[in-house]
Amino acid sequence: MLFMLTFTYQQVNAQELNCSVNVNDRQISGSSYDYVQELAPAIEQYLNENRWTSDRYQEHERINCTLQIVLTGVDDNANFSAEVVWSANRPIYNTNRQTTLFVVSDNNWQFDYSRNRNLVFDDLQFDELTSFIDFYALIILGYDYDSFSELGGSAYFNRAQEIWELAQNAGAPGWGRSIGAQRNRFGLISDLTNPSYREFREAYYRYHRLGLDQFTMDPQNARSEVVEALEQIRDTKRVTSNNYLFDIFFGSKNREIVAMLEDASSALRTSAYNTLIDADPANTSEYRRLIE
Repeated sequence: MLFMLTFTYQQVNAQELNCSVNVNDRQISGSSYDYVQELAPAIEQYLNENRWTSDRYQEHERINCTLQIVLTGVDDNANFSAEVVWSANRPIYNTNRQTTLFVVSDNNWQFDYSRNRNLVFDDLQFDELTSFIDFYALIILGYDYDSFSELGGSAYFNRAQEIWELAQNAGAPGWGRSIGAQRNRFGLISDLTNPSYREFREAYYRYHRLGLDQFTMDPQNARSEVVEALEQIRDTKRVTSNNYLFDIFFGSKNREIVAMLEDASSALRTSAYNTLIDADPANTSEYRRLIE
């Protein structure tokens, strides 16, 4: 019995995700839905105790992430609608700091959640609740692996695409090809698996592993790597049609970029500024700090 307990403890601490889940149910009224308070711990357990990869993780290597859920409606059959925000971080080498890998909003999630429902992982069957969670768990893993090795997240992005295809075959709402300006699950996964965005993903690795992770040891070289990564991202944006991946990147990185470069040489700061206002004009006011 002692051996079994020890084995179980090691397995739990070897999982990949360390995700915190919060559910806001203020827009849901009626005592018949009081059980919805069970949703956050149920999803948290599902995310954190499921085994998503074949790799072994140490406790300190787990990927910190958050899922914020706002329930916006429910019908008489316990079909809920929700808006969510996913975010994920990873540690920066040789520091006690973390960097944000991405923040993604999804405002079109619909799922069934009845009283006493158990969440069961099944990657061969589409389910509006668990497949949505699976999809983004794999996106998180893909981003994390991409930041540590060049194109390292491809296997996880491909698995997320398979979930999207299951959803398409099921005709599930929220998984369509042409909702809005492709700032949705389709736009996200189609770009992440599109060869046209390969150089963006290569630059994502360069930014994190050759720039951010090396900053405390060799700040001058790290800054140069960051600026070259930014130039590569700008060049990719110029020849692609959908800006979603770029907006996700710069939305989470703009202040971090400025913090890394503000003590660089005048020439490097000017070069970075010119690249950034071209690649990400929405945050020009932040980047102006580099030349002031």
